[in-house]
Amino acid sequence: MGKVHVDITMSLDGFVAGPNDSPEQPLGEGGERLHEWAIDLASWRERHGLEGGETGPDSEVVEETIRGTGATVMGRRMFSGGEGAWEDDPNADGWWGDDPPFRHPVFILTHHPREAVTKQGGTTFTFVTDGVESALEQARAAAGDKDVAIAGGANTIQQFLSAGLIDELQIHIAPILLGGGTRLFDQGAANVTLETTRVIESPRVTHLKYRVVK
Repeated sequence: MGKVHVDITMSLDGFVAGPNDSPEQPLGEGGERLHEWAIDLASWRERHGLEGGETGPDSEVVEETIRGTGATVMGRRMFSGGEGAWEDDPNADGWWGDDPPFRHPVFILTHHPREAVTKQGGTTFTFVTDGVESALEQARAAAGDKDVAIAGGANTIQQFLSAGLIDELQIHIAPILLGGGTRLFDQGAANVTLETTRVIESPRVTHLKYRVVK
């Protein structure tokens, strides 16, 4: 059985999204800057159906995570940015179109039931209405020997941390200051003990990996 891990980019002042998020700016004001380090990497571009890109340590870190992940869990807001009944959600199909970059099963935490959706490239979206433990159980079964990624948003990650369900955190620290927005660590991270297992530095980002001490 693989690990349950979080892999996310955070600003130097602790935010994973900027302030005033909206359907037009799902990562908030300035939030897109968080991921500028990744979008030119060969491993990121290949996963999104693009050619070329930079190689090196940053690309290798991304490739390692992609290769090791067999299923993903995320919250409703990360999936579509919406809430309430699906028929009232203008982005009910999600952000990624017909060919999402996951290439494996994805489990969406929601209060509103919905039939599973199959996309191109091996991505399936399954909508889970009975909590984080159920979502993780289904994701583990789908992932087999590979890892389960808890993708976010921050509230979803905090729920899993609070429940003691995370094995590993990989945080990519982008050298930017957002000044406000959504914090990765809030009350849901209380009393969590971490052990540093790896640090990889580069000019555009610092990759920190932690084991969650159970």
